[in-house]
Order: sequence, then structure tokens, then C-alpha cells
Amino acid sequence: MDINDEKLIKLFHSRGFKVTPQRLGICNYVLKSTDHPSAEKIYSNIKKKYKTISRATVYKTIALLKEMGLISELNLNTTPSRYDPNQNIHVNIICPKCNSISDYESEVVEEFFLNLKSELDNDILGQNLDVYKICETCSKKK
Repeated sequence: MDINDEKLIKLFHSRGFKVTPQRLGICNYVLKSTDHPSAEKIYSNIKKKYKTISRATVYKTIALLKEMGLISELNLNTTPSRYDPNQNIHVNIICPKCNSISDYESEVVEEFFLNLKSELDNDILGQNLDVYKICETCSKKK
């Protein structure tokens, strides 16, 4: 997602939330992520720069990002929740062996979703389409 610190600060302030360096660090990490990190991964990476940060700060910031519609939560059956900053129409390709997640976007996927939305009278609040497929890394390990 292409959102800079200035836009984030304005967005947080417009909703009455404080902006701290830690919160900005969490936001930047999550919003630039392509690997759909878990809260624990976010925490362990942010802790390298902000030594005194708490898990509570990470969880609260994730909740705010979700509330503002900047990320989606992926609830997978076998792993902790993961977070997706890609709010475009896409398919999550999930490897059941290593739990890696990658995004797949195409005109076919977008057309399918727009048709579905039309058939459901435009009442769709969001989308999450997951496809399970062994990733290239795991398929090479055979």
C-alpha cells in the first residue's frame, strides 16, 4: 500500500488517535509487507528498532489499521492470524506446507468479483478468497 507518514499522521489525527514513532514504525512495516505477517512477526521485527515496545502496542495498532480499512485479517485454520495490506481484489495463494502467502491479482479475478458483487446486489462488505497450493520452494524440496 502506498501511504506515507504524513498521510498516516493525518488519518490517525482525524480519528482522534495519537501518533508515536512506534506506531508509525508498526504501520510502515505492516503496510509495506508482502508476506502477510503475524502479530508476533510484526512485534519481533519492530522490537529490533524500538527496544521497549510492547506487544499491546502492536496489537492495538493492528486493530486501528483494521478499523481504518488499511489491512485485512486472514484467519487461517492452522496458524495465528496474518495481516494483509493489499486491499485490491486478489486471491491469497497459501502454501499448506510452509504457510507462506502470496497475492495473485488478475483481470479474471476482478471480473469474477464484480460479477459476484452485482449478483449479490452490491451488498458485499469485503472479500477474502484463499487458494491452497504448494509453493515453488516447497515443491523443490521433494
